Amino acid sequence: MSLRLGDLAPDFSAETTQGRIRFHDWAAGSWVVFFSHPRDYTPVCTTELGYTAKLKGQFDQRGVKAIALSVDPLADHIGWSKDIEETQGCTVNFPIIADPDREVANRYDMIHPNASDTFTVRSVFVIDPNRKIRLTLTYPASTGRNFEEILRVIDSLQLTDRHKLATPVNWKPGEDAIIVPSVKDEEAKQLFPQGFKTIKPYLRTVAPPK
Repeated sequence: MSLRLGDLAPDFSAETTQGRIRFHDWAAGSWVVFFSHPRDYTPVCTTELGYTAKLKGQFDQRGVKAIALSVDPLADHIGWSKDIEETQGCTVNFPIIADPDREVANRYDMIHPNASDTFTVRSVFVIDPNRKIRLTLTYPASTGRNFEEILRVIDSLQLTDRHKLATPVNWKPGEDAIIVPSVKDEEAKQLFPQGFKTIKPYLRTVAPPK
């Protein structure tokens, strides 16, 4: 099943390093970063899991939970977590799903036969509190994921969910945003009484509300 933006994230039950979960119940009310790894004891993924653990404070500020998946069994996840703690200097503080039968991987279209018919590709899903998929990414096995970009996208999504704004190229929190074209000038004056800049009728920028 190919998942698209706006689709409901499939529910599932699975064993994880933090006990058995039902995904929708575990995620209830939170944003979720759900990312997969081809297998345990791989070097690039070891660095990613360690870095994700170090982002817990930033995730908490944004109401985000992290969860990872590999098709290896739970015992391997537990052993790998010890390696991550040793080499990355932090404890893995989020669940890693054990998916040896590939049930979850198949629901999320993580098995790409042209890459491997055995292991998952390195997918990322950002899922909102309504359980809707808001971002999908697939990374090559050789390239570490950019979690600063994932945080930036979450910041943008949360801003645009609260206000009728979009974010321009290379936007960072605190920088000017774009008023969406569906908002006419009269409404924009009410929504943004601090004023906004009209570059073109379809391109209006404004400092985001605090």
